[in-house]
Order: sequence, then C-alpha cells, then structure tokens
Amino acid sequence: MQGNLSAWLVKHGIVHRSLGFDYQGIETLQIKPEDWHSIAVILYVYGYNYLRCQCAYDVAPGGLLASVYHLTRIQYSLDPPEEVCIKVFTSRKNPRIPSIFWVWKSADFQERESYDMLGISYDNHPRLKRILMPESWIGWPLRKDYIAPNFYEIQDAH
Repeated sequence: MQGNLSAWLVKHGIVHRSLGFDYQGIETLQIKPEDWHSIAVILYVYGYNYLRCQCAYDVAPGGLLASVYHLTRIQYSLDPPEEVCIKVFTSRKNPRIPSIFWVWKSADFQERESYDMLGISYDNHPRLKRILMPESWIGWPLRKDYIAPNFYEIQDAH
C-alpha cells in the first residue's frame, strides 16, 4: 500500500521503494545509499524539517546493515505533524551511507553512535569517530556476528 509521500515521490520521478506502514501508521520508505543525500534535501524542502531520531541495526548475521531515519514535518497548519520513516540499507563489507548532518544537524551524535556500534561510515560527516567505545576498541559491538572479547582473559593479560 502506497502512502501520500510515496505517491508524491513517484509523481516527481524520485526512485524509492514503499515498505508500507508501521504499527503506528507511519509510512516507511527504502532509499538507496547513493540517492539518500539528494532525497534528504528534497524531503527537507518538502517540509520534513525535524529529524526526530536516527538509529541503525544489523538485519541478519552476514547480511545487510540498515540506517533508519524518523523525520517529522512540523508546521502550524498540520495537527498532528506528518511523520515518515526512511530506511537505507548497505552492505556490511563496505558500509557507506551519505551523512545527512548538513541537512539536519541533529544527526551528528546519532550517526556517530551508529558508526561506533555497527561500523557504518557516514560520508562527509564532519567528525565521524567513536562516541561510546574507546578509540582503541576493535570491532562493532552491535553486529550480530560480533564476538566480544573475553573480559577475564583481558584482565589476566595485565
């Protein structure tokens, strides 16, 4: 089932895939990584002026990684505000997605956390570095194929 935003994007020739609606009735769209930055700018101009949150997850062990964006269109004439969920999937071998920091500044720490936990590189992010784990940490702790270091072996080595 296609929502209003998906219909508008189709009308304007913007490539995407409708994923239907979530349990709250929020339209969910899939965007290719190479199209994400330009579509983010289009969505901002269209009125999605607030990035409510960004997160990422590992779809399946050895599979794709996903970066998820919840956008809100806040206007005085809209009650309730319109919301949309954008999913951008990338390979785990070379996970790269354009940063949308320059569109919504609130993506700053959120993209850094997704980088830190899952290893997704956000191209053109101004300071993409670890935010939760020490800089010396090896690996991406929220990947389903991540093998955590044995804490007791680390302690015994010292």
